[in-house]
Amino acid sequence: MKVENFEQSACIHDSGLSEEIYNMALVCGEHEGIIDPDGGMVDWLLDLRIPLLNGSIAGKLGKFIADRLRMAGCRQIAGYGFGGNAMVCAAVNADGYPHLLGGFIRPRRKPHGRQRLIEGPLDSRLPVVLLDDLLNSGSTALHALTQLRNEGFQVIGCFTVCEFTWGEGRARLEKEGLWVDTLMELTLNSENTGSSDSAVRG
Repeated sequence: MKVENFEQSACIHDSGLSEEIYNMALVCGEHEGIIDPDGGMVDWLLDLRIPLLNGSIAGKLGKFIADRLRMAGCRQIAGYGFGGNAMVCAAVNADGYPHLLGGFIRPRRKPHGRQRLIEGPLDSRLPVVLLDDLLNSGSTALHALTQLRNEGFQVIGCFTVCEFTWGEGRARLEKEGLWVDTLMELTLNSENTGSSDSAVRG
């Protein structure tokens, strides 16, 4: 199966979808306490599960993902975690042909039943694209990549809703031979390089 390389495109930024997702996902610390992994307070975060589990948003995003992957000759997708799995569901339910095949990556192999690590109708003989809602350090995506490779899948790329450009995720995935495509990029304001509380959409 021939799979074309992706070209970075900003066309989706003009459609209004990225702004719609961003505004719905943005949670401000003024309205509720937000704690980072180290136990400190933060001013904001993006909870992408909110728009991804909203039917009107998910439908539009799923159609965009599905159309983009079909143009590249890709037919299989896999997600990890709440956000990635919601993206998979949205994309496989999008109108169009050919239909996409989706899979869920478990954190660990199920100890009973079929004892599978990858759930769904994916075919390990065909390439697969990883879906991740947010790309920052790349640790989550790399873990999912390892799980897929251990099960014999050829992972060719990663599509993410939001990429924090100050993170190392893109570089780490590209080093593994994957292309990376994103709906929107977030960058830090030039006057603030010490924290993530002043992100602006790129």
